[in-house]
Amino acid sequence: MQTTSNTGFVIGTFKRELKNRFLCEVSIDGEDVVCYVPSSCHLGNFLKLEGKQVLLVPTQSPNARTKFALFAVPYKHNYILLNTSMANRAVETSLQSRRFSYLGKRKNVLKEHVVEEYKADLFLPDSNTVIEVKSVISLGNTGHFPTIYSERTLRQMDLMLNLLHNGYRVYLIIVSLHPYLKELQIETDSEFYVALKKCIDAGLILKSYTSKLHNKTVSIDKEIHIHY
Repeated sequence: MQTTSNTGFVIGTFKRELKNRFLCEVSIDGEDVVCYVPSSCHLGNFLKLEGKQVLLVPTQSPNARTKFALFAVPYKHNYILLNTSMANRAVETSLQSRRFSYLGKRKNVLKEHVVEEYKADLFLPDSNTVIEVKSVISLGNTGHFPTIYSERTLRQMDLMLNLLHNGYRVYLIIVSLHPYLKELQIETDSEFYVALKKCIDAGLILKSYTSKLHNKTVSIDKEIHIHY
């Protein structure tokens, strides 16, 4: 029987990331188990997890190679989320709160909806609003974005610029998976910044928030100041 937390997560001790960036080794009740890493890049670029307690969840696909997936690591009085897709979940969960009242009507929310050529994380058809969600992990007070070069992100920025020119409202929301981040620094010496600046000049709204985990629910917590 696996050891579980009081919120129902399986508890393990992180041992190491494997060569395949989507796999790691975790000790669960003394047994070394290969687990899925739900992140597009090596977590070792941001965090030192070796020897730390981690929270795991069962993998959802019955045909998955691994039985468990990394979810979070305890940090101070909260958790750092290790599943980067939780940034989308946090925004979606909190979208109806007063914090997002600036978006206007948002009862009708479409997920992963294609708008023209762009696949939006969230789309509000009542106001033709496209929401793109990105995540960042940083242990310092200041987070830096982007942390890695991505041609896919540059392509997204080009498509967002086209949407802005076609009359859509576009929001880029960067979510910190570290709940205590104080501010976010956009790296200005990057191709991303050049593309972002074009979008901002065309009307894109940039926002950043921390996220928190409470009783297995991930939600948006506080707004973060952005420097660029």
